[in-house]
Amino acid sequence: MYDVKELARAERTQLATLLRSLTPEQWNAPSLCTGWTVRDVVAHMLSYEELGAVELVRRLARSRLQLDRANDLGLADQSGLGPQQLIDLLDRNLEPRGLTSAFGGRVALVDGMVHQQDIRRPLGFPREIPADRLEPALRFARFAPPIGASGRIHGLRLVATDVDWATGRGPEIHGPGEALLMAMAGRSGVTDELDGPGLATLRSRIEPRI
Repeated sequence: MYDVKELARAERTQLATLLRSLTPEQWNAPSLCTGWTVRDVVAHMLSYEELGAVELVRRLARSRLQLDRANDLGLADQSGLGPQQLIDLLDRNLEPRGLTSAFGGRVALVDGMVHQQDIRRPLGFPREIPADRLEPALRFARFAPPIGASGRIHGLRLVATDVDWATGRGPEIHGPGEALLMAMAGRSGVTDELDGPGLATLRSRIEPRI
């Protein structure tokens, strides 16, 4: 049985280690999130972490319940924080709390994993995600509200070739679990790592999104 909060903590700890190694140029480099730098991705990740219930409601009200607008507001709130301040904030929040602790920490696990790959992939820092982290992330990603995967993978079967995970019915798409996770999250650049008769359909449904 997985302790998902502990897995999310391990994911965040690995991200913190990566961030400490980055140069100023790498912090300002583009991420996989359209229009966002590496620094923006980190700031976005942490922008919900220390919000209390009242503050969260206020942000959602200001955004008129639109997730993209809420993300932009959160990013604006963190605009004055530099790399070291963001690392310090991450160190204080290795244990998920607040909104990201929802679903037993699964929101934090999936959000942290996807955004860590948003940083690693364009910087050329690949890694092998431990199966005990990747499998529960894949299982939850299909339903995670911020990911929006259900429409992208409807009527398709996804099969990981490196971990014990598959989902859906229909034309098959197979490949590494990490690439399937990123495709479910709408990252178009990963589809070249996938194969199968359902791939053209998935590609047609993917749009760049945060």
